[in-house]
Amino acid sequence: MKKTGEFQESIHLVGYEEKYRAKLIKNSVIADFGREKESLDGYWNYAIDQYDTCLRQKWFEEVYESENGLEYPVDFSFDTWERIKVPSCWNTQEERLHLYEGTIVYTRRFKYKNHGEDRVFIKFGASSYQSIVFVNKQFMGTHLGGDTPFFIEVTGVLQKDNRIIVAVNNTRRRTNVPCENTDWFNYGGMHRGVEILRLPKSFIQGFKINLQPGSEYKKIDASVLINGCDSGTAKLTIPELNIDANIPINDGKGSVSIEAVPKLWDVDNPKLYDVQVTYENDIIAEKIGFREIKVSGEDILLNGKKVFLRGVCAHEESVENGRAITEDEIRTNYKLAKEMNCNFMRLAHYPHTEKAAQIADEVGMMLWEEIPVYWAIEFGNPLTYDDAENQLLELINRDYNRASVIIWSVGNENEDTDSRLAFMSKLTKTAKYTDSTRLVSAACLIDMSQHKIMDRLCDYVDVIGINEYFGWYNPDFSELLQVFENSDPKKPVIISEFGACAMPGMRGTKDELFTEDKQLHVFRQQIDAFKIGPSYLSGVCPWIFFDFRCPRRTNVLQGYYNRKGLLSPNKKHKKLAFYAMQEFYREIN
Repeated sequence: MKKTGEFQESIHLVGYEEKYRAKLIKNSVIADFGREKESLDGYWNYAIDQYDTCLRQKWFEEVYESENGLEYPVDFSFDTWERIKVPSCWNTQEERLHLYEGTIVYTRRFKYKNHGEDRVFIKFGASSYQSIVFVNKQFMGTHLGGDTPFFIEVTGVLQKDNRIIVAVNNTRRRTNVPCENTDWFNYGGMHRGVEILRLPKSFIQGFKINLQPGSEYKKIDASVLINGCDSGTAKLTIPELNIDANIPINDGKGSVSIEAVPKLWDVDNPKLYDVQVTYENDIIAEKIGFREIKVSGEDILLNGKKVFLRGVCAHEESVENGRAITEDEIRTNYKLAKEMNCNFMRLAHYPHTEKAAQIADEVGMMLWEEIPVYWAIEFGNPLTYDDAENQLLELINRDYNRASVIIWSVGNENEDTDSRLAFMSKLTKTAKYTDSTRLVSAACLIDMSQHKIMDRLCDYVDVIGINEYFGWYNPDFSELLQVFENSDPKKPVIISEFGACAMPGMRGTKDELFTEDKQLHVFRQQIDAFKIGPSYLSGVCPWIFFDFRCPRRTNVLQGYYNRKGLLSPNKKHKKLAFYAMQEFYREIN
């Protein structure tokens, strides 16, 4: 602990985070499907560190003695700290942590022995929001963004006995993505798994495959990114399609187009193929579906056929686990959505776990995936933009091969200002450049002065998302019909949000707020409007599937929950509006 005169330097530090943010981990995603991985999940030691003393005093250096050999007290005792489960949201693990915002320091020991691998990486599935990682007294890097994966290379750093330390901070900040003001619960913690990957010197870092747009479903495009080698040959194998193709690698990259006629993936027949890619001693394997999604005029086409998106919005949350939802909970969500006759789900307002898209591929559910450019982001800040773009790239690279994902969304409910237009149009261009096979959207607001869809961002997206709450926040429902009549967007529009609050089981008249009857009345008005809606209406997506935690909702009937769900928080009670949507979707199926 360095001293200046009579004082410890650490207690006078200002801007101590700057050196940690100087080494950001960006777009580090490694293709890891089919790889053997070792889990570091389980119970980690942890301590609440409200004052960031770990970062200020550099606990990770584990200095226990002064320069003259005399011991002095330190402010940590890693291996005797309390323990907490990883993955989890700390808010669900201890009552005292339920509303905690700040830093928690996680640590654990693990053993390592080389088994012939040349390189070793640690994968963090997601950790909210800022994660500063140390391994064996070395600072490895900082990751921003609470919902996308990041990888750090620890080759040469690991020893027989190892300590990993992660300082996780979920503080809401003006410069973050999302910023300090949202309409959902601010979960913190390492809420997705931590894994070790053992890899060869040259390995497959990225792999993308899709139907070639415009090929009449008769060609497959594939590309490979190799880390650690500039040239060579990769091999793509899809046994069921009799594909065994070489991919020449130059400058670490390679691509190939192959004639093939796969059975197309759709929600009624979610056909998946076993796909394998090899490069020297490295192998990855995935189950992948092939489909084409595109826009034609005002229509959305899936495999050349017009499709109406019968959707529902969903947060990544459960009463028991917060955002660290389990595979069984994801499957239950899709089962209930299909019971409501949905073919589409909007995963709001941030990237959900990669398991959500994997399971959607399997069960047949189209998805809208989103980054949290939410409300009043600091649009003029280039560092904020870099954070948003990195989250977008990490999401696209993670889920590129998921047939279920048909839309990337670059944001939600943002004011139409010049700085916002520059920020979000640039994100839109980045999404299109990175992935030309999917649609790009954003959930926009209606111009209420003219009752018209006229957000300038609409010119940049493929599909316009519109959030409207006529019958609830805008009591005059006739204004929605005016919006439909006044607007001529010349491209598809999805009503990406509509709805009303209802306390589960609370009954009354259709004029009483927070009753299921009032919610049902609003939904019936919406449904009647949709039935006679304009030709550009290509899907609807009520807000929201189930009630979710939100500290801003302090009405006694809300109880710190947003009550617009069609289901109760535990998903066991179906509100009356659930059945109204179920019937509407059955009629238009």
